Amino acid sequence: MYRFLLSPRWLGILALTLVAAAVMVLLGNWQLDRYRGRTEINERIDAGQRMAPAPLHDALTAPAGGAGTTGPAPAEEKVWTRVTVTGRYDPTNTVLVRGRTVDSKVGFEILTPLVLGDGTAVLVDRGWIPPAPGGATAQPQVPAAPTGDVTVVGRVHETESGSGAVDRRDGRLETRRIAVPRLARELPYPVFGAYLLLDEQTPAADPTFVAVPVGHTNNWQNFGYVVQWWLFAGMTLVGYGWAARREARRAAGIESRPADRAAEPAPTGGA
Repeated sequence: MYRFLLSPRWLGILALTLVAAAVMVLLGNWQLDRYRGRTEINERIDAGQRMAPAPLHDALTAPAGGAGTTGPAPAEEKVWTRVTVTGRYDPTNTVLVRGRTVDSKVGFEILTPLVLGDGTAVLVDRGWIPPAPGGATAQPQVPAAPTGDVTVVGRVHETESGSGAVDRRDGRLETRRIAVPRLARELPYPVFGAYLLLDEQTPAADPTFVAVPVGHTNNWQNFGYVVQWWLFAGMTLVGYGWAARREARRAAGIESRPADRAAEPAPTGGA
C-alpha cells in the first residue's frame, strides 16, 4: 500500500518535511538556550539582592591604564554582585542620563564618579529624578553629592550596549546610554569597566532620588517559544504521516477522491 512513498514526488515531500521539522527543532533549541541564559540572569539578580556586600575589587578588576581608559568588563558571574567601596564623589563630572523611565515617568538617571584612594574611579548610578518643568529633556536640579569620604553599597551593572554620544549641555555631561568606555573618555581618571547601581550609601542619599528598579528578564516567553517550535515540528511530521495514510487508502480503494462537481451533468428540468 505504501510503495508510492518511494516515488520521486513523495521522496521530495519527505525531504522537505524532515528539513522543516529539523529547522523547527533547532529554533526550539535556540530558544531553550536563551531561556536558560535568562534564567541564570534572574537567579543572579535575586542572589545579589540577598548577599552581603563584597569588596569592589572582588567583582571588578581595577583599570591599569591612564586617564580616560577603562578596566576590564566584569565576568558574567560577577554581574549583579553586591559590592561596597569607599571614595569621594566628583560632582564636577556628574553625568545626566536622559530618557530613563521609572514608574511610567520619563526623567534622568544621575551617574557620579566615585574616586578611590588610588586615583581610579567607579561610576555610581545614584538614582532617578524627574526633569525640570518644561519637558522630559529639561535638565533637572541635581541634589548635591555628599562631600568627604562616602561608602557606597551597590550592584555591579555591566555597561549598556550601544555607543550613545556623550554631549555637554550647560556645562554638564549628558548621554542616552550608559556606555562606560565612551563615558570614560570624557573623565580625567581611569574608570572601572562597569558601573554600580546604588542600593545604599553612608552618608545617606538625598531622598529626592528614586531607586532604579531592577527588572527580571522575561525568560518564560522564551520557554513558550520552545514549546511552540517543538509542537510545530511534531505537527509537521504528523501531517506527513496523515497525508501518506490518506494517499494509501485512496490507492487501495478504501477512500475515494472527492467528486469533481464540474464534471457532473447539469440537472434538466421536468414536468
